[in-house]
Amino acid sequence: MAGLAASGSNPDVELLYDINGLAKAAPPWFDRVMQYVGEYGLLLAMVLLVLGCWWTVRRRGGAEAAPSVAALAWAPLAAGVAVLVNVPIRGFVERPRPFRVHQGLEVLQPGKTDFSFVSDHATITMAMAVALFVANRKFGLVGIGLALLEGFCRVYMGVHYPTDVVGGFALGTAAALLLSPVAMALLTPLTRTIERSPRAGRLITARRTPDGHDTVVPGATAGRLPGSEERDLAA
Repeated sequence: MAGLAASGSNPDVELLYDINGLAKAAPPWFDRVMQYVGEYGLLLAMVLLVLGCWWTVRRRGGAEAAPSVAALAWAPLAAGVAVLVNVPIRGFVERPRPFRVHQGLEVLQPGKTDFSFVSDHATITMAMAVALFVANRKFGLVGIGLALLEGFCRVYMGVHYPTDVVGGFALGTAAALLLSPVAMALLTPLTRTIERSPRAGRLITARRTPDGHDTVVPGATAGRLPGSEERDLAA
């Protein structure tokens, strides 16, 4: 399997040269931006997107807050599971990085010595994006767009073949979707328990008092509030 895509006459390698060729034509400052975005920026953006969705769900509150937060918690966990699954896949395929096989590539991120298939960056971003889509379609679509951009950046940087990226997308999607029922069955009771906590419950729903301060769960039933708060609301 180590010789996978070693020939320069197949579409995978041709597309690699076409996309990576854009880096040769681009000004140096743009390549530096793409290097940072592709290596770190989009991963950070995915994390911030998940946190932004959590903040929105928390502020909205309601009966679906706990399951929604559980689905959001699954996003980084799905990425971690997918990366762990990728460890034996890389060892089995043993595909070298494209710049070790093909000449003339513009490599924007030197020092990559591990195997190429599949791309960890593509796996992580797509796993998080798909899990996010399950929790919230609007945020999830943005996440999928970021994941696709990550895949493009990895080829642009000369560190992955296009099929490395496609394989990462497939692995991340499979991990996020196939294990989602089990994850939700385990995480939802946990988030519901946290929601009932006077202090930690703020991680699940924003709490508001009658004067608008951040202490009462929007849409919560009176039976779920402490007794003193019920008396205040009745008054």
